[in-house]
Amino acid sequence: MQDVTAEPLAHGLKQRHLTMLGLGGVIGAGLFVGSGAGIAVAGPGIVVSYLIAGALAMLVMRMLGEMSAAMPASGSFSVHAERALGRWAGFSVGWLYWFLLVVVLAVEATAAAQIAHGWLPAVAQWAWVLIFMVLFTCANLAAVKNFGEFEFWFAALKVAAIVLFLGLGLLAVFGVLPETEPVGFTHLTGAAGGFLPNGWEGVVSGVLAVVFAFGGLEVVTIAAAETEDPARNVARAVRAAVWRILFFYVGSMLVIVTVLPWTAQQAGLSPYVTVLDAIGVPAAGQIMNIVVFVALLSALNANLYGSSRMVFSLAERGEAPKGLLKVSGGEGGGVPRRAVLASVTFGFVSVLLNLLWPDTVFLYMLNAVGAVLLFVWGLIAASQLRLRRRIEREAPQTLTLRMWGFPWLTWVTLAGLGGVLVLMLTDDAARPQVMWSAGATGAVLVVAMVRELRARRA
Repeated sequence: MQDVTAEPLAHGLKQRHLTMLGLGGVIGAGLFVGSGAGIAVAGPGIVVSYLIAGALAMLVMRMLGEMSAAMPASGSFSVHAERALGRWAGFSVGWLYWFLLVVVLAVEATAAAQIAHGWLPAVAQWAWVLIFMVLFTCANLAAVKNFGEFEFWFAALKVAAIVLFLGLGLLAVFGVLPETEPVGFTHLTGAAGGFLPNGWEGVVSGVLAVVFAFGGLEVVTIAAAETEDPARNVARAVRAAVWRILFFYVGSMLVIVTVLPWTAQQAGLSPYVTVLDAIGVPAAGQIMNIVVFVALLSALNANLYGSSRMVFSLAERGEAPKGLLKVSGGEGGGVPRRAVLASVTFGFVSVLLNLLWPDTVFLYMLNAVGAVLLFVWGLIAASQLRLRRRIEREAPQTLTLRMWGFPWLTWVTLAGLGGVLVLMLTDDAARPQVMWSAGATGAVLVVAMVRELRARRA
């Protein structure tokens, strides 16, 4: 097979960075705050919703881990798609994922700025955004180990917060904490409509509410290319991440709907805060504000890193301007600084649009990437179907991490992704995201096909 492991990038990330990136990269505001929307539609059945969505994400990550361990590259699934399906696929998924990251980056920067502004009102919200963007731009322009250290400690705090929450929640369930009575499984099964108060329809709606919270795991396979032993490290990181993240997500939801009736959750308020307040943790709201703040900055940092490496990989393959290929030299060398600056420049534009026109221009941009993750996951599955047989023929020794139940579970995953897409089309709130995302995807595919035709004629 053609060697795709040779990269001009530095190898400054260690195994601990990659493992913690896998654990913390997907634990964000979507879990700490957004999970309340899922509980509102599914009740205690949100546990099943998270199991379904988590299983889907876990299968996708296993496939991505298999390919990345066999052929690590900074472009990860974009490189895999190109090798499996053609240049059009690598071009399309690479640019769409880059667009997704730089748009979501604006949401994270703005949300973090709102929290910081609440703490220090004297500093304007736009000034906080500027501070965060400059801070993480500098971190990403420096040696890659700086990014790794930022993410390591950010993720460590998030993981510690969830572990502490799970511990306190279990103590509350059994009535061990002061002024608490054992609740057993009363709130889980016997109150306010039982385990499925809105039936299986509520569970399905819950899946739509939470499935996109698992986006972000893909950055692990992008970062693996900048470790000393990419194949070994990505396999270890994927194995560690998928099970533990599923445990954190499902475990958290199980504690939340067991400690309190699901009807006790309030719209717009983190369910974690509601539970911590109920069991008597002082200043629970401010504690979770700090955790959410860290989660947002962590996601901002990871998205800037992931977007810069994706556009760098596109440039390597002639799918983006060659000027983006220049990397820094010296002791902290191997950093694609022009790719970082290109990504952060569009990130600044996105932030400006979010601050000026959050309900018009930026909303259209956000809708345009709303369902792109499904396209990315779908191409990961399609690429794995094609590449697995090829790797088995040409380099079977590189299959250190294998997809379970191949090819059947890969087909099940594709069917599941298709099912989520159909459900979004039937949901009034999600349908605009599908339509706008389909338009954005279609536009990129047209450009990719035109480039393909020109290349064949040349």
